[in-house]
Amino acid sequence: MYMLSEEDKNRIIEMAWEDRTPFEVIHSEFNLTHNELITLMRNNLKPRSFKLWRQRVSGRKTKHIKLRGHLVGRHRCYRQGKINIKKR
Repeated sequence: MYMLSEEDKNRIIEMAWEDRTPFEVIHSEFNLTHNELITLMRNNLKPRSFKLWRQRVSGRKTKHIKLRGHLVGRHRCYRQGKINIKKR
């Protein structure tokens, strides 16, 4: 795993907690494997928070593209589109 900025770590953690963001999206955007993501979460969350996260995502169909149904659709973060807006 390469060095990540604090901003990237925070975004990855946020994406990992979101129900509708699959692990495959995190992998494609940040090139983190599932095991690397677990390590990042373990190292950056409190032990109880990490345990709660693992319980939450274990077996959750929306966290794996192959398991989710076509009705789930794509989730758009409320901040998406506001982050990269250039002011003129």
